Amino acid sequence: MAKQKVWFITGASKGLGLTLVRQLLAAGQQVAATSRSKANLIATVDFTGNNFLPLEVRLGNDDSVATAIKETYQRFGRIDVVVNNAGYGIGGTMEELTDKEVRDSFDVNVFGTVNVIRHVLPVMRTQGSGHIINISSIAGIAPTAGWSIYGAAKHAVIGLTEVLADDVRSLGIKVTLIAPGAFRTNFGNPDSLVLSEKKIDAYAEIHSSIERVSAMSGTQAGDPEKAARLMIELGEMPEPPLYLLLGSDAFARAIKKSDLLSSGYKQWEALSRSTDY
Repeated sequence: MAKQKVWFITGASKGLGLTLVRQLLAAGQQVAATSRSKANLIATVDFTGNNFLPLEVRLGNDDSVATAIKETYQRFGRIDVVVNNAGYGIGGTMEELTDKEVRDSFDVNVFGTVNVIRHVLPVMRTQGSGHIINISSIAGIAPTAGWSIYGAAKHAVIGLTEVLADDVRSLGIKVTLIAPGAFRTNFGNPDSLVLSEKKIDAYAEIHSSIERVSAMSGTQAGDPEKAARLMIELGEMPEPPLYLLLGSDAFARAIKKSDLLSSGYKQWEALSRSTDY
């Protein structure tokens, strides 16, 4: 790795976030990492040294995020790469999910990302450089039955990332949207996946589909070590991509969705144009 950088990574105590933190520290990078439990994060990362700053952060709380960014800047003097990785899956139909389950999901999956971006931008703007990497999901591009709220949250991340890239390009700040497919992490475990407590018999077929996804945990095709290495490469690129799919399954689903949109738009082109003056 050519140059030591300061990385700020959310959701760092498990999954892709944990793998990324470990690889960065092994490479001599400076890393601020967040988790809901600082003690758990320290124990899981298992690293001692001034290059590692573990932070206990509630991402849905704006003040908590602001404090974490401030502590990172005070420790390292700059922030070069932000990886908004924190998030969790939520399964269930709209009729079954409660208001609290939906809002809790958006607090972490969407507003946590927004809070981090809002507070890191002044640092990067002053530096005249920086790279923000937002982790969405293939579900934000091509969601499947039973995952409406998860798809909505991840689609929101895609939308805000696209516009963010335009907003900050002239400031020397780069932005990348990553949409992973299924990776062999703990995504299917209870601490990473919330299923609606309410169950309605009419949706029994969807329940079975959700259960099959949960049962995939530990057998997914994606390799988190390779994904982490690729994210580190992104942090080194002078001109990184705005969109990046991770995994052959993500690529296949995205292309299928792209073809579906294209054919649908063209099929109804006459109606679309009929509303013009």
